[in-house]
Amino acid sequence: MKDIAGAATATGHAALIERSATEQRLRQELAACYRLIAHFRMTDLIFTHISVRLPGPEHHFLINPYGLMFEEISASNLVKIGLDGRAVEPSPYPVNPAGFVIHSAIHGARDDAQCVLHTHTKAGCAVAAQACGLLPVNQISLEFYGRVAYHDYEGIALDLDEQQRLVRDLGDKPVLMLRNHGLLTVGETVAQAFLRMYYLEKACEIQLAAQAGGELVLPAASVCEHTERQFNDPGRALVEGELSDPDGPQLAWAALLRLLDRVAPDYRN
Repeated sequence: MKDIAGAATATGHAALIERSATEQRLRQELAACYRLIAHFRMTDLIFTHISVRLPGPEHHFLINPYGLMFEEISASNLVKIGLDGRAVEPSPYPVNPAGFVIHSAIHGARDDAQCVLHTHTKAGCAVAAQACGLLPVNQISLEFYGRVAYHDYEGIALDLDEQQRLVRDLGDKPVLMLRNHGLLTVGETVAQAFLRMYYLEKACEIQLAAQAGGELVLPAASVCEHTERQFNDPGRALVEGELSDPDGPQLAWAALLRLLDRVAPDYRN
């Protein structure tokens, strides 16, 4: 019996150590994402938010300490909260209430939404205010062809009743345009959510520039559908002579982390 009890205890300790190591890795990845959003000038002072779910049945997630600029955020000062928006560990920082309303709703509803990223950029807000939404203007836009959901504006996201409508409107899409508000991406990893936001922002910038230049030329729907599959299903069966690039996102994220190690290595602290 003692051997069985000892083995169970050892297994429990190993699981705790593994969860602690996973949390530290996720803290560093989320802090990196905040720093990258700052580096690429996609911030709105202290008023947007990125979160990542932690492993375990508790549905805890990490979010920014409300009041810090994104370039001040590091792995250690992220706040761990539950789906009720309350900190589950001592922290000197509060949490943005709107961040809780939006992020807890999506984390609670989508198992694949490990990371949720929300911005208020100029280009993103402008396209989110257009009746046409995101157009297939450019190759970058086509990553999101048929993959963008829309949510009508209801005011600052401080109403808990809005959560069910946010979740309903997002559905199973990876991108949500919050009308008259901003952009939101989800990802199975922090890297995926960031890269989606980076290129969604680029797509919005390109759309506004193209619209300012005159009449648009848009690809045929069949081409848009093919290109979307090239972006999002690189592991599909390929026809003869067709190539794929499944390693691109991982290589891009590794390059971004090297950038941070040069310009802001304290994000890991």
